[in-house]
Amino acid sequence: QVQLVESGGGLVQAGGSLRLSCAASGSIFSINAIGWFRQAPGKEREWVSCISLSTDGTLYADSVKGRFTISINNAKDTVYLQMNSLKPEDTAVYYCAAGWICSSSSSRYDYWGQGTQVTVSS
Repeated sequence: QVQLVESGGGLVQAGGSLRLSCAASGSIFSINAIGWFRQAPGKEREWVSCISLSTDGTLYADSVKGRFTISINNAKDTVYLQMNSLKPEDTAVYYCAAGWICSSSSSRYDYWGQGTQVTVSS
């Protein structure tokens, strides 16, 4: 089992920045990718970004490309999502998820965190 704990959410004005963290513990050897998803009220869950733990390769949704940066610490147990130039439409609960493949499909991820709220005011 892998446990994921997100932190770093909050309220920020449009144009501002936040950094989310996703701390992984447990059987980390069983995962090879961590992704970020978000879900706004009344909308479906949306993939944001992911990173490969073995190659540090990254992928981004078009909606966040150039504004968000995903990274991982040297211990390979904490993934960060640096969010710059935030917009009101970025408001959502952000979830991190772990699996074997860096993918935009939620079905590729076996473990999920509880989520952290990000609110961007206009």
